[in-house]
Amino acid sequence: MVVAVARLGHRSKRDKRLSTHCALIARAFGAGRMVYFGEKDAVLEASVRGVVSRWGGSFEIEHGNSWKRLFNEEKKRGAKIVHLTMYGLPYKRVLQSVKGKRLLVVIGSKKVPRGIYGEANYNCSITNQPHSEAGALAVFLEGLGLQSRFRGAKLRLKPSARGKRFTTKYK
Repeated sequence: MVVAVARLGHRSKRDKRLSTHCALIARAFGAGRMVYFGEKDAVLEASVRGVVSRWGGSFEIEHGNSWKRLFNEEKKRGAKIVHLTMYGLPYKRVLQSVKGKRLLVVIGSKKVPRGIYGEANYNCSITNQPHSEAGALAVFLEGLGLQSRFRGAKLRLKPSARGKRFTTKYK
């Protein structure tokens, strides 16, 4: 299963940490890339690429100019577009329909363009209450049960009840 994330409406001053967190969540839960829209942000891109360099894997981040173009490209590749919103269908129902399929998971920032709701194959809610796009992304990706591989890591942690135990040291 190939999963990508589209982050809409990035504002470099206001969203720098949240967009970084969304990218890290996407990577940690098995997505292969995040395309963000809004303001181009070299700091965001460098931060995410730095994590990939140290912690491994092949996650990519890129700035996009047109969400419509991305939607069309992904649909041509057979992807289903899943828009995470508080106004959608319950996520557990959507998960049953999309598991095993190529996906573009869409998360907003500021007000989402109305066209997103019509272009998405699924408008999916984690809850019908206000919530964070980072939280929604984590819950949804966890529900997909993707396998994450982080080849080439300079850093790896060994699970430990207390403290940090590295199995690979950063040089």
